[in-house]
Amino acid sequence: MAVPKRKTTKSKRNMRRAHDRLSVEGWVEDQNTGEPKRRHHIDLKTGTYKGKQIIDARS
Repeated sequence: MAVPKRKTTKSKRNMRRAHDRLSVEGWVEDQNTGEPKRRHHIDLKTGTYKGKQIIDARS
């Protein structure tokens, strides 16, 4: 069975865990309504994407 020869330092352990954090969602302000919306997603309130009407707006 493989056993480490040396103790892993706190620095090395924390560097290994640096990628385990939660990713931040990309929220931007909508140019038309001024409300926050997710990037590269259809705005479900207005039904637009990149300034084009994609689906019917919710009432």
